[in-house]
Amino acid sequence: MAVTPLSLMFPGRSWVRWLLRRRRYLGVAAFGYAALHTVVYLFRKGSFGLILAEGAEPGLFAGWIALAILVPLAITSNAAAVRRLRRLWKRLHRWVYAAAILTFVHWVIEAYDPVPGLIHLAVLAALEGFRLWKTNRGRKRRPT
Repeated sequence: MAVTPLSLMFPGRSWVRWLLRRRRYLGVAAFGYAALHTVVYLFRKGSFGLILAEGAEPGLFAGWIALAILVPLAITSNAAAVRRLRRLWKRLHRWVYAAAILTFVHWVIEAYDPVPGLIHLAVLAALEGFRLWKTNRGRKRRPT
């Protein structure tokens, strides 16, 4: 999610081009981390009953929903899916923003110290705010 704003902030830089070429891999790696995080959680709980009992807690529920959103994004992160889904692919992958918000909700509620999660959220929000400002600044406003 940070690659596009960085490419707008630092156009033409070699490290930005490197990130842009590997954007898909970064997204799949984020899903891989979420999946591994979930597997470790499931093993540590050891009981399906405990998992179900905790599943309704707001922080964990946000994490489960974020993971559910990331699954179809990871499955469709390949060239064949882009060709097959066409315009729907972009619409589907915009769900990453909802997943990111839910991930930060999960992180802040469940963490022993919520400050790192809030710092990450602030940086990502600033980058996204810059992207929105940069892409909308040249557009004409419609009369109201």
